[in-house]
Amino acid sequence: MDIKFWKMHGAANDFILVDDRALTFPLGDRAWLARIMARRTGVGAEGLLLVQPSARADYRMRFFNPDGGEAEMCGNGARCLARFAHDRGAAPADQRIETAAGEVRAAVRGAAVCLQMPPPRDWRLRRTLTAAGRTWTYHFVNTGVPHAVVETDDLAGTDVAGTGAALRRHADFAPQGANVNFIHVAPDRTVHVRTYERGVEGETLACGTGLTASGLIAGRLGRVTPPVRLRPASGDVLTVDFTLTADGARDVTLTGPTEYVFAGTLTTP
Repeated sequence: MDIKFWKMHGAANDFILVDDRALTFPLGDRAWLARIMARRTGVGAEGLLLVQPSARADYRMRFFNPDGGEAEMCGNGARCLARFAHDRGAAPADQRIETAAGEVRAAVRGAAVCLQMPPPRDWRLRRTLTAAGRTWTYHFVNTGVPHAVVETDDLAGTDVAGTGAALRRHADFAPQGANVNFIHVAPDRTVHVRTYERGVEGETLACGTGLTASGLIAGRLGRVTPPVRLRPASGDVLTVDFTLTADGARDVTLTGPTEYVFAGTLTTP
């Protein structure tokens, strides 16, 4: 079976997108999903996203990591999918999306997409753990998927691959593990972020839920005030806005660019 796909990216976070409203995409072979996302032997992507029917929203989002596993949420992926669904006629510009992390809303304004993020939860501030031969101070919040945030004065010199892998599977984040974001707040209050992403199992140029977590943590710590400008490794600038509350934050949005890269056809085994 031949399957039409589009490739898009949001701040260099790249995805394969498929209109699966007919529910014909073969999800049984997770090894095949991993192969088509492989950089050297497949299309190459940090995730696969499907538009599927929903009984309670404009459509349902399904998201799969490069290892073939399904994840609850992806911020940049959802922003790309919102534009894709609107362009395919599957949803209006102001739309509701069913995700495994709950229903979210998106506003498509040309190439820019503003995504309402799930309510942040499971906050932990100023915790410590031991990994990679030293003690780390970390903060944690679930922004649809779990994220640890570590502040550093030397973001460029941080071993994101090595330290990220060690923290990602630490017992503090068992059983599902966590994504790991290393952040530095610049003098102009822009939050610079490098992210180790679970499922990708390496550094990603941008992670929407990770940028959201980084902005929220920086806000909770008093380093910045919303709206927060964030610059991931891709060099793009995205904005996280929210209202701080006594025990967390509400009305969280992520806004940034989306771009089409190319379209093609997948052939099932």
